[in-house]
Amino acid sequence: MRRSGETRSFSAQPNILATTAEQGISELMVDLYRTVPRPLSAKMLFGWHRMVTLGRTDIHDIGRFRTSPRPMQIVSGASYDRKIHFEAPPSSRVTSEMEGFVDWFNRSGPNGSETLPALTRAGLAHLRFECVHPFEDGNGRVGRAIAKKALVQGFHPASPLIALAATILAHQRSYYDALEAANKANDATQWLVWFAAIAIEAQQRAADQVEFLIDKTKLLDRLRGKINARQEKAILRIMEEGPQGFRGGLSAGNYSTITGASPSTSTRDLAELVELNALVRSGELRHTRYALHLPLHPVVSLHIDQAGNLLDR
Repeated sequence: MRRSGETRSFSAQPNILATTAEQGISELMVDLYRTVPRPLSAKMLFGWHRMVTLGRTDIHDIGRFRTSPRPMQIVSGASYDRKIHFEAPPSSRVTSEMEGFVDWFNRSGPNGSETLPALTRAGLAHLRFECVHPFEDGNGRVGRAIAKKALVQGFHPASPLIALAATILAHQRSYYDALEAANKANDATQWLVWFAAIAIEAQQRAADQVEFLIDKTKLLDRLRGKINARQEKAILRIMEEGPQGFRGGLSAGNYSTITGASPSTSTRDLAELVELNALVRSGELRHTRYALHLPLHPVVSLHIDQAGNLLDR
């Protein structure tokens, strides 16, 4: 999926850009939780947009609503066979549309005059925001932050841990399909059903992440002073993959790439890590793979059926 008529060109420093983008997202999350009780405002949205586009030089409208006269479209396919999934209101209407959205968001909050259940409000808020698509870029990230603000406000002060953005991205194809279907209908029911399952799955992902952080901290404490710098580097690299572990497992070749060690040194290092119960070995010969010796936290994808039952996908 991409926006019609837009071309992105980045500098030859992707690592720096990635680090800057991560910094921006981190700042957004801190600001979101710091300002939970505050009403939503255009000023708040503009600040969030500056955070999610931190380091970008290819965007004209940063920290303000889009102004381009070109249509804002979500499209897929080759240029000769392009499919338009959605076209947002023209830029000339964005300010008025967003004034209405911000007013509705605050009225539907816990202290508003037309309070909605947190899950319903979060789902509708994300859908309405994405339909306006008010920014030149970064709408998905800001839209997910708005949904998260609605959820956190609904449970404040016992704010829930919820990995909403990561879960939506894990189901990106169905996310776009659900948005497209909702945009073409006057009934948001099926969108809310999809969103509710995602929100519940996101809460489980967050719980799994917390358990993984505890498990990996215990493992690192147990290994302190017992492993060399190469082994520590490899262990930390595997841990970066999170609760799901290293996709396909770690091979001796992967270990050499990560650490710069020779094949013989890699084999010896890995054998020592198995002896220390830091890694678990599986397979034989060239199919030998290694995984962290930690409890597995497989993510279960959820959906809600027509009867309202929560089921595994």
